Amino acid sequence: MRVNFKAFIFDLDGTIYLSERLIPGADDAVRALRGQGRRVVFLSNKPTDTRETYAAKLTRLGIPSAPEDVINSSLIAARYLGRRMPGARLHVLGEAPLVEELRRAGFEMARRPEETDAVIIAFDRTLTYEKIHFAHRAVRRGGAVMIATNPDAFCPVEGDEFPDAGGTIALLEATTGKKVEVVVGKPSPIMVEAILEHVGVPARACLVVGDRIETDIRMGRDAGMGTALVLTGATTREQARASDIRPDFTLESVRDIAEKIVDGEW
Repeated sequence: MRVNFKAFIFDLDGTIYLSERLIPGADDAVRALRGQGRRVVFLSNKPTDTRETYAAKLTRLGIPSAPEDVINSSLIAARYLGRRMPGARLHVLGEAPLVEELRRAGFEMARRPEETDAVIIAFDRTLTYEKIHFAHRAVRRGGAVMIATNPDAFCPVEGDEFPDAGGTIALLEATTGKKVEVVVGKPSPIMVEAILEHVGVPARACLVVGDRIETDIRMGRDAGMGTALVLTGATTREQARASDIRPDFTLESVRDIAEKIVDGEW
């Protein structure tokens, strides 16, 4: 099968790196793609860092990158709210970089639950009962809508995994009796729209490379993009075989992309 993808969209955690360790060969794969003039974009559902921080980390690990090479869910959340709920007062179940991104976009943080227009649910390692209680009251008493940056149940790190936004979503949906109105990150079409606007090529000319079937691969397939699952993160080969969502390619590692480029397959 010979294809000619113009843009490659790489997930980060579990695909390009695990914690502070670069997946072996990831730098070679990106170098090979850039050397052929292919567009390379890095994509993350994690709003725990700014795009500048992600770019600096990639550069430090051996993949020189600029903030413009990164799209993450905090950027998409700020854009979405700016278009749909300008001036909204927010309560954020998330970390400082997400709050910073939203403040830079002109949003204020609500002082009281009853004044809250939207509760933003994200990966939050600073989560407290007080934050959850505020969110619960904002939804139940104030009528605030719930918007999530991502649906991931957990985030893989080297030798471990952290509970992610999916657990907080489940908690608040159970206690409030309300559903999250929209998820802006993968596999949302909101994220797809931002990607295609960024890379400037049709969906069929893009390949999404990631370690999660339910986000990376589902997003790519739903959008008509090519999809490549790597087995270095959240998904095992057995889980991939058992899933109804089938990637176009299954790779042991992102390193295999460099070989396909050299062989002229991609």
